[in-house]
Amino acid sequence: MILQKLSLLNYKNFTSQSFDFDPKINCFVGLNGVGKTNVLDAIYHLSFGKSYFNPITLQNIKHGEDFFVTEGIYEKDNSSEKIVVSAKKGQKKIIKRNGKAYDKLSEHIGFLPLVIISPSDRDLIIEGSDTRRKFMDGVISQGDPMYLQSLLKYNKVLAQRNSLLKYFAANNTFNQDTLDIYNEQLDTFGTDIFEKRMAFLKEFQPIFMNRHASISQENEKVNLVYESQLQNERLLQLLQQNMAKDKMTQYTNFGIHKDDLSFEIEGHPIKKFGSQGQQKTYLIALKLAQFDFIKAQSKVNPILLLDDIFDKLDEERVAQIITLVDNENFGQLFISDTHAERTEAVVKKVHQSYKMFRL
Repeated sequence: MILQKLSLLNYKNFTSQSFDFDPKINCFVGLNGVGKTNVLDAIYHLSFGKSYFNPITLQNIKHGEDFFVTEGIYEKDNSSEKIVVSAKKGQKKIIKRNGKAYDKLSEHIGFLPLVIISPSDRDLIIEGSDTRRKFMDGVISQGDPMYLQSLLKYNKVLAQRNSLLKYFAANNTFNQDTLDIYNEQLDTFGTDIFEKRMAFLKEFQPIFMNRHASISQENEKVNLVYESQLQNERLLQLLQQNMAKDKMTQYTNFGIHKDDLSFEIEGHPIKKFGSQGQQKTYLIALKLAQFDFIKAQSKVNPILLLDDIFDKLDEERVAQIITLVDNENFGQLFISDTHAERTEAVVKKVHQSYKMFRL
């Protein structure tokens, strides 16, 4: 799969801009603030229907304008695919494939596999469990549309159950029969999600460990652990046993919405015991493992975005990552960096065609 052309209209800092891409490596270079990351984000937007850095749609419209349009021309499975994502103030966002709008935006997820590596990935380490669940869900959803549907249904029922708990408290009332309906639905969708997350981690963990070993040259022992309340007890039983707590807090305290991934180095949380360089290496290994997993699932080379890849990594380690890309036929690669000469020097070390875009 190759992104051949990208067109932007009123997207972030771009008024109107088009790019024709090399099928292998594309580098965006220039000073901070010129829009390098915005170009990569536009490519991400075409795959997921939302920005990686700012999921609030209207905030991606250029200041002073009423709409944005991003358009990509892809070559996939020997045919041309035109994807357009557009948003206008006061209207719903639209994603079109070859001129036909999707009924549900979720139907588009997984059609254009993509992985991004960015300094903002550090949020996976420093932020709460919600960020790590979204990472896990994002990887699984690209290869399993039914998983995404179960997740959407679970979240809808969860919101309804939480609203019901608040209603009970506000009106000093209670109805067990109504609550039981929501409990059973959460159990059905939640169990499906839990089992798929377990299966994902079983397959993903060794891929991640191999990636980390190759990047760090086996200097550190790392681990990735899935934590869930459902590992010891069925969700339906947890909901029934903790009804008093849910009534008191007016919130559903048990379920797959409380799951987490534990990032460990030498048996300790990497958040507390890992240096910046170790954390960065861990995250890059995590994202390259994501690439491997999605590639195996979809049988397509995902597009790989490396945003500000030299952030906290020396040139030697960056060159090592680019060489991995070269050796293993990754497909199409997009890089952003502030130093054109540094980027070109590294890219020249691999034996692939490339284009430099100076913004």
